[in-house]
Amino acid sequence: MAFRIAFKKSVSRDLKKIDEAQAGRILKKIKSDLPEKAQDLPGLTGKFSGLRKFGVGDYRVIFTIIEDTVLILRISHRQGIYR
Repeated sequence: MAFRIAFKKSVSRDLKKIDEAQAGRILKKIKSDLPEKAQDLPGLTGKFSGLRKFGVGDYRVIFTIIEDTVLILRISHRQGIYR
């Protein structure tokens, strides 16, 4: 099943903190891989239970699935994303 991709408004702030080339690479990977693989990606535990993660190099994309839509919540470097 292919999902629609939607971004929370705060994701634009996350992308501004990332190098332009890296941000472009992350967005390209989201558009090409995430619609088909979203359900197969690992879920998070603890206080982030119910959310899922998608890795693109050293960056993590945190998202949730709502019906037929993947809602991107955060994009950040793997060292600080879970704080």
